[in-house]
Amino acid sequence: MKFPYGICDFREITMKNYFYCDRTDKIPLIEKGKYLLFLRPRRFGKSLLLSMLANYYDLAKKHEFDAMFKNLKIGKNPTKLRNSFFILKWDFSCVDSSGSVDDIRKALHDHINSCIKAFCLYYRDQLPEKVSLDWSNAINSINELITITQMSDHKIYLLIDEYDNFANQVMMGIRREKHELYEALVHEEGPLRTLFKAVKASASESVFDRIFITGVSPVVMSDITSGYNIAKNIYTRPQFNDICGFTEDEVGKALKSIADECGLDQAKICEAADLMKTYYNGYKFAHQAEQFVYNPTLSLYFMDYLYEDCEYPDEMLDSNLATDDAKLEYIAQVPAGRQMLLELLLEDRSVDIPKLTSRFGIREMLTDQSKDNVFMKAFLYYFGVLTVSARTEKGKISLKIPNLAIRGLYADKICQMLLPEPAIRDEGKAAAELLYQQGNMQPLCDFVEQHLNL
Repeated sequence: MKFPYGICDFREITMKNYFYCDRTDKIPLIEKGKYLLFLRPRRFGKSLLLSMLANYYDLAKKHEFDAMFKNLKIGKNPTKLRNSFFILKWDFSCVDSSGSVDDIRKALHDHINSCIKAFCLYYRDQLPEKVSLDWSNAINSINELITITQMSDHKIYLLIDEYDNFANQVMMGIRREKHELYEALVHEEGPLRTLFKAVKASASESVFDRIFITGVSPVVMSDITSGYNIAKNIYTRPQFNDICGFTEDEVGKALKSIADECGLDQAKICEAADLMKTYYNGYKFAHQAEQFVYNPTLSLYFMDYLYEDCEYPDEMLDSNLATDDAKLEYIAQVPAGRQMLLELLLEDRSVDIPKLTSRFGIREMLTDQSKDNVFMKAFLYYFGVLTVSARTEKGKISLKIPNLAIRGLYADKICQMLLPEPAIRDEGKAAAELLYQQGNMQPLCDFVEQHLNL
């Protein structure tokens, strides 16, 4: 058994027999919509989902269909659209977010031009003419690509990964000018809105026949909504709850296979299952969904380590994959954000909202002063810091911290908020260790009295 930790190439995973939880049965559901927006927290398997779609619909991969899909659910009953599109892929996590608006615009246009260049090389035998690129303006390159592909018998399936990545990085800036820079990107004739206006125009002409966009939150999409208002949101649909993420049954079967190969006894594997459930399970993206799902990347991190060493990893949360600390830092800067973080850390604490807000921009989130602070709670939900728990008797949606891994991130952030000096934080940790290791409470009491003024 091989675990594809860090691998998001569907072709490699299926052709080289890596562990894969089959989600190809979702393809017919995806085909019901033409222009889709799908959101999930960072490091939650979105890129692998796009890779699966790319390999399924790519007209140049028709000869490899059986090798990749014959043992999967869709291989037994493929749709009529399989292997029928040109695939154009953009990955906005590759766009440099540093510098001025002009610098970011150039980075964005360079990325799109590079993707179109790769597209033309890949499909050179299917394209009737050569595409001329305008490296100063990628919108012109898109229009040129459209002109050429209209002469062929095939249309384009556009896949955009992490559509909001570089914009979120700008938005998370602490300085006020960062907010102004973000607004310059998404408002008026900013480069991001202008790009999506071009994409929308191409879709209206049916050249971009289908579009699938992934990201983390709807904030950026809301801020460019007049430029791209054709997206159908599927991220809270219960049928897509587990399209990214592992179920408890899938994790249990994988652990059993590891136990058989490592010779682990039943007690050991039950302990591993309990650890994974405590640290990685607990995500639900629609209140109607029947079960919670595990973070797939962290689950693969644990299982890959366990399979190779037949021991648990020393750290349950891989430092390279931790949820971006900037999100919590950002929350602490906005109205009522710091108090919300403090309250959420309380045992089994949850917060209620009337509904999962799917449209709110940066201005609403920064200026919302209501007691419920709906935008802020929804923001934490989209970034994976909160998750759906249940629907209350009054019909509201209850949100809570999903698992111990995320709770640890809360605790670290609150510790930094209350004790900004590293030396003082270390002193507090040492006092806490004396309490839980030796039962000596006095050093911690002295520390609290001296530094926290409680």
